Amino acid sequence: QVRLVESGGGLVQPGGSLRLSCAATGSIFRTSIMGWYRQAPGKEREMVAYITRPGYSNYKDSVTGRFTISRDNAKNTVGLEMSNLKPEDTAVYYCNTYPAGKYWGQGTQVTVSS
Repeated sequence: QVRLVESGGGLVQPGGSLRLSCAATGSIFRTSIMGWYRQAPGKEREMVAYITRPGYSNYKDSVTGRFTISRDNAKNTVGLEMSNLKPEDTAVYYCNTYPAGKYWGQGTQVTVSS
C-alpha cells in the first residue's frame, strides 16, 4: 500500500525560506522518479520539480534557482528546499511519483504573505 506524508509547510514572508519533506511508504519509492507538485486556489495542480533515483533533477522554470529537490533513498524521503519565496508560490504542496500516480497525500500548505 502506498502512503505519502508531506510536512514542513507554513506561513512565511516574501523572500523567506521553507523546507518541505515527504515520507513515502510502499514499493514506489525504490524504483520511481519522485516529484513535488503544487495546487494554488482556483488552479490546476502542477509539477514543481522531480528527481531521479541517481539524483538528476528538473524544475519548473519559475522556481529554477530558488528551489532544490533532494531525496534520501535509504530513508524513502524526498525534500524540497525553497528560498526567496514569492506570493505566487502560495499553494498546497504534494509529493508523488513523476509522472504522478493515483495515490496522493494530504499535502502541506505553504503561504507566502507579508
